[in-house]
Amino acid sequence: MTIWRPDPSTLKRPVYASLAEQIARAIADGSLPDGTQLPVQRKLADELGIAVQTVSRAYEDLARRGLIAGETGRGTFVRSLRREPEPPYLPERLNELIDLSILKPVCEPIHLERMKQALGRLAQDVPASALLSFRPNVVFPRHRAAGAEWLRGCGLEISPLNVTVTNGATAAQTIALMSTAPPGSTIATEAIGHHTLTPLATYLGLNLVGIPVDEDGMVPDALERACAEHDLRAAFVQPNVINPCAILMSEARRAEIVAVARRRDIALVENDVLGPFVERRPPPLARLAPERTLYVTSFTKIVMPGLRIGYLAVPDRYVAAAANRHLVTMWMATPLMAEIASDWVTDGTALDLVRWQRRTIHARHRVVSEALSGIAYRSHPESLHVWVPLPETHSEAAFVAHARAQGVAIAPGQSFRIGEAPIPPSVRISLGSTDAAQLRTGLAQVAHLIHAAPEPALLAI
Repeated sequence: MTIWRPDPSTLKRPVYASLAEQIARAIADGSLPDGTQLPVQRKLADELGIAVQTVSRAYEDLARRGLIAGETGRGTFVRSLRREPEPPYLPERLNELIDLSILKPVCEPIHLERMKQALGRLAQDVPASALLSFRPNVVFPRHRAAGAEWLRGCGLEISPLNVTVTNGATAAQTIALMSTAPPGSTIATEAIGHHTLTPLATYLGLNLVGIPVDEDGMVPDALERACAEHDLRAAFVQPNVINPCAILMSEARRAEIVAVARRRDIALVENDVLGPFVERRPPPLARLAPERTLYVTSFTKIVMPGLRIGYLAVPDRYVAAAANRHLVTMWMATPLMAEIASDWVTDGTALDLVRWQRRTIHARHRVVSEALSGIAYRSHPESLHVWVPLPETHSEAAFVAHARAQGVAIAPGQSFRIGEAPIPPSVRISLGSTDAAQLRTGLAQVAHLIHAAPEPALLAI
């Protein structure tokens, strides 16, 4: 049997990244089946006429992505079938790449300065309970009150007793799903949705149903059908522009989703991590259906990535369940981070940084409109990303691989697919993960690849 080898004539700079992508494509299309032993690094370097260090870096990149694994004394092998999903973003930042794959806010020296000031104040006046207590009810009354104040800015009027302080949105989402859907039950979400929801549902023993989306978000009639067919317990909805397609769901559509939830008596988990960031937004689902909606928001996407604190607003019927599930999974949020978040909510720092981020993202969208002129894409002035459908002539996986070989990392649309229904080839591009100059350069490269005819080797994977 002929053993597959990389084609040296198609290697591009940076060579290690190009080599890694060739091997990744060969694994994806079956040319390198699971368990195949890869060539010894020095031998492959000699065959390709490149440095051993280049092959070593390519293998290291593939190992980080979970595609290969080394075994002491035996060699390097294509990893057996991956049991864990590959994230849409780069797990590590590589210096040679312009990383537009990970969704994050713009960060500049102002953020470091504000955090240093907060840590200085905390060092001088840290509450004893933040360091010495095991009891959440002793630690968090002030933080819940600050959470209720922040949630008012998100459009909710809620008692502090209904606020759970969490270590960010992911923790809040986990608690919400555990509180509304027991293992073995089914939940619905957008067919192009949250990329961590699929593995999270798997770990929690939940079944996921993808609901089609249109220009206004989740389709109510499709949700109604899913309720009839699957005995749904909850729907996970992202009505504001954090969803991959950057859709801001209208108030009328929100009311229709709420009507279905009430007719079918299902819970709603509303993921609104942008909170007050989107200025002219309709009222949250949690305001339209407060009796059944668990509302999630946090600071990491709009204030600062390192401020890993979130709020889960919980209806009365789920308060006890949410409290117990928080205890058994995380016990309580990190008190020191909660102290900083509460101080920033009450003294206005958090909202000041939100306004700064909004102005900066508006400027980033102006860069996008220039760089992607003539290319159809989905966005919103206050989305942290854009969603770019690809021409029919391009394979999505090949396009992402080609962009990376050209020095730009972007997120493949398939990473956001929920369920088995195919979605059109697309990519998500983050606007805050690098500086404005690199964003402009990366977008120019993406535009060039869209306009160019795809290389024959990249038509399909």
